[in-house]
Amino acid sequence: MTVYEMRTYTLVVGKMGEAVKLYSELGYPALVKGGQDKKLVGYFQADTGMINQLVHLWKFDDDADRRAHWASVYTNKDFVEGFASKFRPLLVSQEVKLLTAAPWGPHP
Repeated sequence: MTVYEMRTYTLVVGKMGEAVKLYSELGYPALVKGGQDKKLVGYFQADTGMINQLVHLWKFDDDADRRAHWASVYTNKDFVEGFASKFRPLLVSQEVKLLTAAPWGPHP
């Protein structure tokens, strides 16, 4: 069963520009280099409601695929040491939701 994972990162007020720069220059390139970008549906920035948030959506074949993906990401030194160590201090909170597709409508 396909599983979608939605990760919402709430940032310290005023740190969005720094977060975008880190993701653009270090985070996303590290995922691409490690081949860990294949399951990514997309990254999104909140513009209304709860602002100061980055949201990313991932699509996995099942929970085992999801767990294998994150295990792989955490072995990616460019991502963990080069990006995540600099990104974490910008976070206020992180929320992870696992979703399954409704039986109607389009699915990414």
